[in-house]
Amino acid sequence: MQRALKWFAVFTTIIMLLVLIGGALVTKTESGAGCGDSWPLCHGEIIPSEITFELVIELSHRLVSGLAGLAVLVLSVWAWRTIGHIRETKFLSILSFFFLVLQALIGAAAVKWGQSDAVLALHFGISLISFASVLLLTLLIFEVDKKFDARSLLISKEMKFHMVGIILYSYVVVYTGAYVRHKGASLACPEWPICSGRANGLPTTLHEWIQMGHRFAAGLIFLWITYAAWRAIRSYKHQRVVYWGWIIAFCLVSFQVTTGALVVLTGLNLFVSLAHALIISCLFGLLSYFLLLVSRSNAQADVFSSKNSSIPKKEETL
Repeated sequence: MQRALKWFAVFTTIIMLLVLIGGALVTKTESGAGCGDSWPLCHGEIIPSEITFELVIELSHRLVSGLAGLAVLVLSVWAWRTIGHIRETKFLSILSFFFLVLQALIGAAAVKWGQSDAVLALHFGISLISFASVLLLTLLIFEVDKKFDARSLLISKEMKFHMVGIILYSYVVVYTGAYVRHKGASLACPEWPICSGRANGLPTTLHEWIQMGHRFAAGLIFLWITYAAWRAIRSYKHQRVVYWGWIIAFCLVSFQVTTGALVVLTGLNLFVSLAHALIISCLFGLLSYFLLLVSRSNAQADVFSSKNSSIPKKEETL
């Protein structure tokens, strides 16, 4: 039973990752209108009579999203019944399915009635939350037989601040990146890292400001993760989950910055753009795991505090 659940959890995590990449592919190939304004059908037909490239991309994304919805629902119920005694299981089960449905509804609304760029930019971020919830649920399932365990960690207040602060700020970075795509500002500044060949390199148009705003946000998260990784290397060698977690986070954010630059320098190369979306998805999943570690560390501290408070003081025993 546990073996089957593990395999299904891994399968569901991969499907959710494909949903994220598929959504990015739809945006980057401008295939959102591939099925017209018909949803869930394609041009009002179950089997479209006229096949186009945009239609194939959009319809494939819808099919994968539908499969992901069924898989997440099955995994949520299965995990709830099997490992529901673990503190985070029920919350993650509800969270993963809720946000998957929410992103599907936003996608359907965009097809039927259209949405502003600001609203469409939320679509990728909502999908990220659902993916991260499924990933954490999968890790919980693998923890059952102690093959993967990180329960008894004590994390300093400073490191907790970095773990919580970075994931919250990463959502801002993700949103600005999605807004750049939906606003059509990806090549507003065709050079990197400055905006143009002007002496001061400052943007002058709205699209240039949007592009450079995202670059600034991405640069800041790179510096923040670099500092947090340095702190982990110095102080957390004895807690390998935190130690290696931040090293991997640093590698991922470095790759993210690199692919972000290449997106501009290669003129929106499709494979580079999809790699950019894949890396931020993996990074967000890792940062979400840090958030789980923070909650567990707080629980450990509460238990320790509770035990200490139950021990009578010497004066009280006299």
